[in-house]
Amino acid sequence: MAASIDPLVVGRVIGDVVDMFVPSVTMNVYFGSKHVTNGCDIKPSIASNPPRVTISGHPHQLYTLVMTDPDAPSPSEPSMREWVHWIVTDIPGGTGPTQGKEVVAYMGPLPPVGIHRYILVLFQQKLGFQGQVEQPMPRANFNTRAFAHHLDLGMPVATVYFNAHKEPANRRRSN
Repeated sequence: MAASIDPLVVGRVIGDVVDMFVPSVTMNVYFGSKHVTNGCDIKPSIASNPPRVTISGHPHQLYTLVMTDPDAPSPSEPSMREWVHWIVTDIPGGTGPTQGKEVVAYMGPLPPVGIHRYILVLFQQKLGFQGQVEQPMPRANFNTRAFAHHLDLGMPVATVYFNAHKEPANRRRSN
């Protein structure tokens, strides 16, 4: 399992967003046909819609998925760390977020400057929330650790992150 942690340490996901943990669930994330692997580059234009996420686990187990950007608004000055992009609770094992309760609507990456990390963190719930989780307001200055502590989620069971940077505007020549 250590091999799946190493990119999280190198990418400072462990430290900036979550503490060291041992993955115990498989989570696969796809934007279209692009499989998200730790540290891969994803263009914001292909991530404008929620990813397809599959989670292993037993259908009687419930999971919470959190997606944040710890580099907002700029990796050199992350004064809005973390910007929450998506929260889905009550996801049955063996399914994905479409089967859960969306607490914070998906917002695709729109990095204004620099290379931003977008982290998807999965927690196993101890019980179902049945809509009892309130939407954090505003999206800026979210804290994944505090959120997990508040809901008694414990340590993550899976995490994956990707990098994105601002795409150049289409330059069309008018003749």
